[in-house]
Amino acid sequence: MNSEKSEIFVVSDSIGETAELVAQAAKIHFNDAVQDIKKFSFVIDKEQMDEIMLLAKGRKCLVLYTLVMDEQKEYFKKITEDNNILAIDLLGPIMEKLTVLTGVKPKREAGLNRKLTADYFDKIEAIEFAVKYDDGKDPRGFKKADVVLIGISRTSKTPLSLYLANRNYKVANLPLVPEVRPAEELFKIPASKIIGLTNSPEVLNSIRRERLKDMGVKTQSSYADLNRILEELDYADTIFNQLKCPVIDVSQRAIEETASIIMSIIK
Repeated sequence: MNSEKSEIFVVSDSIGETAELVAQAAKIHFNDAVQDIKKFSFVIDKEQMDEIMLLAKGRKCLVLYTLVMDEQKEYFKKITEDNNILAIDLLGPIMEKLTVLTGVKPKREAGLNRKLTADYFDKIEAIEFAVKYDDGKDPRGFKKADVVLIGISRTSKTPLSLYLANRNYKVANLPLVPEVRPAEELFKIPASKIIGLTNSPEVLNSIRRERLKDMGVKTQSSYADLNRILEELDYADTIFNQLKCPVIDVSQRAIEETASIIMSIIK
């Protein structure tokens, strides 16, 4: 088995998010065999492409590119072949098939997905909403939200709120604490708009201990005490049952997976 570490180069005439996501999705299947992903954004002229080839030569790398303008794409394809660099044109085959399917020629403009559209402004509005109504700051936002996430501390409420905001969902979230009765606004919205989030006691214990270390807290704290965590989880279950809302266990799930389940529920 070849133990030499490999790299992925991502080359784009825009930001390069599309190719980077594909690279990340593939990389995860190869453990540590793929060492790094290097991204080259806004690659437009041939000099930039030549510099990337100089960097790639002599390295064990795969190049993923999303170049849409014909001249640049053809030039890049040629120099990767001339230099025996493994390369994949991610958008080319899809655009060719769509041309056949629709009978419409593609625009071939770099960065089209970055232009200001109604969808873009909806996303910005949703992100601002998530920040404004994070952590129960203003319960009046529950009525305006597409979904309200509730759960005890460290059940991924804020990361999920921001992830869903990037999918144009308006999300508010509320921490559940045994000593504090949830805002009455929570009980005045449909249960179908509320998602309960829970986690395993062991995972919460580990996460909270690390959180205390990051905060520089060295003494024992009830925050990471297992008995306290069990008390909080029991309290959260009581609230979930009162509201009759769906509940998701996030302990063995990535943010993306949990978000996908939430989107399926609210659809």
